[in-house]
Amino acid sequence: MHTRRTHRRTRTGSTRFRAALLAAALLATACSAGGASTSAGSPAARAVGSTEAATAALTPLPRATPSELAPYYEQKLAWRDCGVPGFQCATMKAPLDYAKPGEGDVRLAVARKKATGPGKRLGSLLVNPGGPGGSAIGYLQQYAGIGYPAKVRAQYDMVAVDPRGVARSEPVECLDGPEMDAYTQTDVTPDDAGETDELVDAYKEFAEGCGADAPKLLRHVSTLEAARDMDVLRAVLGDEKLTYVGASYGTFLGATYAGLFPDRTGRLVLDGAMDPSLPARRLNLEQTEGFETAFQSFAKDCVRQSDCPLGDKNTAPDQVGKNLKSFFDDLDAKPLPAGDADGRKLTESLATTGVIAAMYDEGAWQQLRESLTSAIKEKDGAGLLILSDSYYEREADGGYSNLMFANAAVNCLDLPAAFSSPDEVRDALPEFEKASPVFGEGLAWSSLNCAYWPVKPTGEPHRIEAAGATPIVVVGTTRDPATPYRWAEALSDQLASGHLLTYEGDGHTAYGRGSTCIDSAINTYLLRGTAPEDGKRCS
Repeated sequence: MHTRRTHRRTRTGSTRFRAALLAAALLATACSAGGASTSAGSPAARAVGSTEAATAALTPLPRATPSELAPYYEQKLAWRDCGVPGFQCATMKAPLDYAKPGEGDVRLAVARKKATGPGKRLGSLLVNPGGPGGSAIGYLQQYAGIGYPAKVRAQYDMVAVDPRGVARSEPVECLDGPEMDAYTQTDVTPDDAGETDELVDAYKEFAEGCGADAPKLLRHVSTLEAARDMDVLRAVLGDEKLTYVGASYGTFLGATYAGLFPDRTGRLVLDGAMDPSLPARRLNLEQTEGFETAFQSFAKDCVRQSDCPLGDKNTAPDQVGKNLKSFFDDLDAKPLPAGDADGRKLTESLATTGVIAAMYDEGAWQQLRESLTSAIKEKDGAGLLILSDSYYEREADGGYSNLMFANAAVNCLDLPAAFSSPDEVRDALPEFEKASPVFGEGLAWSSLNCAYWPVKPTGEPHRIEAAGATPIVVVGTTRDPATPYRWAEALSDQLASGHLLTYEGDGHTAYGRGSTCIDSAINTYLLRGTAPEDGKRCS
């Protein structure tokens, strides 16, 4: 949901924490709900206004596959060893532009782990962890292919494709390691005109780097095009219908598929759902509220612990937030040493990223308390810097994955920018700060990034109905920070066959996070095709 502080995964902490962040949505514009490309299909109409939900619905594509796409749908994959035990890899071709399939291809990386048996093979189960920009193949090999329930893995070939522009699929690149270091440290709570200019310059440099790297590809990395790629993969794998589990942004990708191909939609699980009807500004504001909800839950838990550095049992949750904001303000004035080999210090922006990263899973709250204690009481920023680096996917050698680059590329194409100028951000600050006194200011300014993107957006907000699709399971967590629960309610209402499954709890997404009730409902759906009763609630 945004490219400045795209809150996502970490490889530190518990397995549960890692899995939650592998499925994390990215903040602000990076969690965009657009995606209708003018060259690949589009909503029937445009949104009414900048803060109103769209009334138009995504139009399904014709059932018959156009003859010019037949070579793609009929291609044979050459599977090879991945270098990871139990997994095979292949490369699939898709048209760069579905409106002009003869003008070039994009090569997409695919991986699978074949069904282990025993039992009847049910076909392929495609997985996507979100982002946009998250590597589906990485998610498959590190988690889904080995961590999904054994019964599911026994009956399905577990499959992933990195979407166009992501990871192994012709990745978009924008900045080198040192440039990204500078970018992630840029102050996103500017105090004056000079700092505002620095932030704008950072956004422009980032955008120019992306545009210089892949000028043609950058016009064709929309969610809608990625959904069309999934249909090509479905056909190539020999499946009549798509079976899919998508988390976070992956829910928008899966819902888009259902909207385009309702007759080819099989068992879809959309976990940590997004609302595709929202324009970027509203999307960002509601997510800001989601992070505040998650932080309030953390705050209440923190003051009950003996090692909480933000207060004690007599401290009100609102005061916990004020104490954290005061810490951020101190960092804005004087960053902390962090023992970093490249000489980086813990800045306000990096610390905020580290804190928000831990909101994705309550299993990380202890790690966050320890990191905050070190920073506040011992003036050691190493712990929060590690959280931030892991979230940004900064490697030990100082390089970065293409997560943040692909994130911006997809989202700035999917929706018109939330803001077009610093003045518009300033006007919106009271609304964002009301939504989150702790995070609102930074998240508002972070929503400015797409204003300087070198490619015009091709998508608009729209509803997704997918009339005629089999039951689709939409999962929402009541205190989800990145995809607020109301989004799951909205998506399940839009989908003609949506079944809302609710997890009453903390953290981002619900499947595989410890709720027997949630896991049982989803497993039954995947294995038997029986969707949970619409409105079912679990804790």
